[in-house]
Amino acid sequence: MIEAFTRLFDAFATLSTFEMVFHAAWATLLGIAVGSLPGLTATMGVALLTTLTYSLPREAAILVLICMYVGAIYGGSRSAILLNIPGTPASAATTLDGFPLAKQGRAAYAMSVATTGSTLGTLVGIVMLVALAPALSELALKFGSFEYFWLAVFGVLISGQLTSGTTPVKGYIAGILGLMVAMIGSEGIHAHVRFSFGFDQLNGGIGLIPAMVGAFGFAEVLMVMWQPKAQVVRSEGEKGAGLPRFMEAWKYRVTVLRSGIIGTLVGLIPGVGEDIGAWASYAAARRKSKERDQFGKGSIEGLTAAETGNSAVVPGALIPALTLAVPGSAPAAVLIAALFIHGIRPGPMIMIEQPDFIYLVAVMLFFATVAIFIFGISLAPVFEFVLRVPRERLMPVVFTLCVIGPYALTQRIFDIWVMVFFGFLGFALRRLGYPMPPLVLGIILGDLLDKNLRRGLTLSDGDLSPFFTRPFSMVFVALIVITIMAGIPVVRRQVGRLSGALANRGRGT
Repeated sequence: MIEAFTRLFDAFATLSTFEMVFHAAWATLLGIAVGSLPGLTATMGVALLTTLTYSLPREAAILVLICMYVGAIYGGSRSAILLNIPGTPASAATTLDGFPLAKQGRAAYAMSVATTGSTLGTLVGIVMLVALAPALSELALKFGSFEYFWLAVFGVLISGQLTSGTTPVKGYIAGILGLMVAMIGSEGIHAHVRFSFGFDQLNGGIGLIPAMVGAFGFAEVLMVMWQPKAQVVRSEGEKGAGLPRFMEAWKYRVTVLRSGIIGTLVGLIPGVGEDIGAWASYAAARRKSKERDQFGKGSIEGLTAAETGNSAVVPGALIPALTLAVPGSAPAAVLIAALFIHGIRPGPMIMIEQPDFIYLVAVMLFFATVAIFIFGISLAPVFEFVLRVPRERLMPVVFTLCVIGPYALTQRIFDIWVMVFFGFLGFALRRLGYPMPPLVLGIILGDLLDKNLRRGLTLSDGDLSPFFTRPFSMVFVALIVITIMAGIPVVRRQVGRLSGALANRGRGT
């Protein structure tokens, strides 16, 4: 414990310079603006900004990206409250009570509640990051090729299961499509070229950044231009409505703590993301609330739970990203790529090779949290103005960044075409109701799955039994089977009936 506090203090001293504070301020402000604008997601913001941080020192570059991530997740609440359109998927639950409050003329009040909830949720997540990441990293040192294979399978599976709503098969299809894309090019052990179809440009595989910028950037441009323009709700006559609502937070302190823990734990699950954290926290708050009849009509508790939950996912998603190199969310996946670009190798060895880095990340998250609180309280009218920027002027700028970013990495025109291809592919899949996170997670985890499958078969001389008999492998196999079974409606109904029968028997009825 003393060692952890010492490292946190050293990390705070390292980052407490004018240059670092300046980077935290502008990156968080930019992140809030990106999150506020419907169609500009946190993933897209981090992906685009990654391509612009090559010249920055390592700590400054990672600080900028983390502040963009935190700011964008928080910024989505602005449009959710004022437009009834979540700026990012993470703010979908915020619309349920935020927009009704705005229609009642209490938009600024709702934004202040959202700001307080987001601040407290991120702080809860930071505490759990510092507490859990070193222990998880130590546990992960016991993983071998067999366990990492199942971890990759579980990551794609769980993202498809939880982000695709009532049709998990679409999530599985998107995840498998991502795995297929990851197989293109030279494989990682013997450098044998696969699935290049005679195109030399594909020998090195599909670049992660061009694919992500296309799927989350250019596809978002196409989606936004396809959808009708929304109208901003004006809030008039509110006195002091932008002040922080600490009394509301104290009144719902149990909800804040519960939502923060739920959000962080959701972030630990590979590929699930902030939207599930918000919905899970909202559902738990409604189930336990004494004011459940107010939910969906302008409930302060519901709004607090949603914003606390989605913000707590951010530190939670970074825990597996840093300790296992498995992203807890789509923006965390882009962040992993950025870490490799800047010479940081996330994974079980991070606590040995760079033991102070996790504490640096915790302080970076704290700086971003302070920034969203200050900007969220003081600049609410400014963000309302940002939402009024015509899309006809904004989207060409976004598209230009989508083109410049991938090209800046390798100076290859081919990467621009990759970005365009994945943009149209992402647009078509979204129009058909397919989720994007499983696709991206498939690309990220495909290399991990492929290498460890063949490495494990090499170690076992072709024997499959270690994949099923080693202790951690057995745990992952059991989780995968349970997840698949839970996605089958017939099984869910039978389990529900059995649970009801057992409950009735327990009550003696």
